[in-house]
Amino acid sequence: MKALSVAVLLLAAAFPPADRVAAAEPSSSAPVVATRSGRVEGRAEKGLEVFRGVPFAAPPVGALRWREPQPVAAWNGTRKADAYAASCMQKAGIPVSAGGTDGPLSEDCLYLNVWTPAAATTGRRPVMVWIHGGALVYGSGNVALFDGSALAQRGAVVVVINYRMGALGFFSHPAIDGNGPSSPVNYGLLDQIAALRWVRDNIAAFGGDPGNVTIFGESAGAQSVLALYASPLAQGLFHKGIAQSPYGIPSHTRTKAREVSEQVATAVGLAGASATAAQLRAVPAARFFQLGDKGPTLAPGFIVGDQAMPRPILEVFQQGKQARMPLIIGSNSDEATVATAFGVDPAKVVEKLRAAKFLLRKFYPGVTDDAQLGREAVRDLVFTAFVRRIAYLHSQSTPTWRYYFSHVQQGLQGKVPGVGHGNEIPFVMGTGGNCDCMLVPFTAADRRFSRQIGDYWFAFARSGRPDAANAPVWAQDGVREARTLEFGDEVALRKDFMKARLNAFIAILKMTGALTAR
Repeated sequence: MKALSVAVLLLAAAFPPADRVAAAEPSSSAPVVATRSGRVEGRAEKGLEVFRGVPFAAPPVGALRWREPQPVAAWNGTRKADAYAASCMQKAGIPVSAGGTDGPLSEDCLYLNVWTPAAATTGRRPVMVWIHGGALVYGSGNVALFDGSALAQRGAVVVVINYRMGALGFFSHPAIDGNGPSSPVNYGLLDQIAALRWVRDNIAAFGGDPGNVTIFGESAGAQSVLALYASPLAQGLFHKGIAQSPYGIPSHTRTKAREVSEQVATAVGLAGASATAAQLRAVPAARFFQLGDKGPTLAPGFIVGDQAMPRPILEVFQQGKQARMPLIIGSNSDEATVATAFGVDPAKVVEKLRAAKFLLRKFYPGVTDDAQLGREAVRDLVFTAFVRRIAYLHSQSTPTWRYYFSHVQQGLQGKVPGVGHGNEIPFVMGTGGNCDCMLVPFTAADRRFSRQIGDYWFAFARSGRPDAANAPVWAQDGVREARTLEFGDEVALRKDFMKARLNAFIAILKMTGALTAR
């Protein structure tokens, strides 16, 4: 592909395609909101006003590939915002049920979606910003699983965002970032920060309160929540957070990121470290996601050493330098369903623990099968212990609530060993009955349980405390008293939940390093 001039590329990035801008007069029955860049026309759905495909940054294409997100250029007239835009580039064909997307993919993908009870009013409604997971290499905010209707019908303004992933989102090559010790490398994290700035500047027009923003996400989205707590660039852009299944897998050094990025350049047919910026930006975006499962990758970690993430997440929390905002954090009962996606082999983890003279079976009485032992150990090493570690550190200065999700969907009880990675999402979002992404349909009991979970999340977004009406009290986790709310067959507060086991795992990790390192 012949490279266009920088001037032409910048012009192309600055102005949206003509078919995305409607005539000057909007449809009389459709909701219209004036953003700082121009008017957008959404749709009325389920008693809400919904805006899909709203740009929050300029398309990161051509000369803007591997650059910080740039401001959206203003437009005349009214822009249609009634359909999802393209999802960010990723490996094609990953089904929605596995965390992928069934919509179009494009490098032009920095758009968000908004669900609001009443965009026309000047609002003070709590804002909830969802960050999707997918190991920072796949996923999308443009799927029915993340539909914000149920939370918006409670009174929230829900925003679901996209961000660059894979080699287009996390990249460190000498031709791109040079040798600057703090030059950008976490472009996907910078996209999330740009989306939060858009929320700060525009959400009041949709009825939301820019002074009451809750960020929440699952897996890589939960890790993003913690990264935003740790990022100096995100300070003041949010006020509460919910981290669903963050993982204790270390981020990468810039040296490691440089090594992998040079390998990526070689894999797409260029001269590795000698490739030029023009050559790298001329590679078709899809080519970076056609390298196969054995291709070089930084998933699922961020890169330490730029302004977005100057220090590792755990180090920031250990030093008490994270944003001191209320936090809900938790994980599920069968997180090992995602172990292979993280490159973690449960059997090898068991071997490492035994080599470290760790008496594993002591903490798992009744578990005699090594495969099951490995699954539970991986769950606790990668997820449960990390959640406890972050909660312990954060609770020293700031209100913190911890949960453990073990409620198996009614139609799957007795058929699966627990709640798999991400399987709490339809309960939180209230989408289990209509996302067409469930192995078995939601029952009436599942819907009731989902309403209770959603009530906790909304109450936290509204007031900073998860005080749901007609539901068990969720006491704070703390240094002196470890408390976890278990969302199981019943919702119940557990004191010292897995305390001995988790403390042992944390001690082992401190002494020997990350046993889960890939």
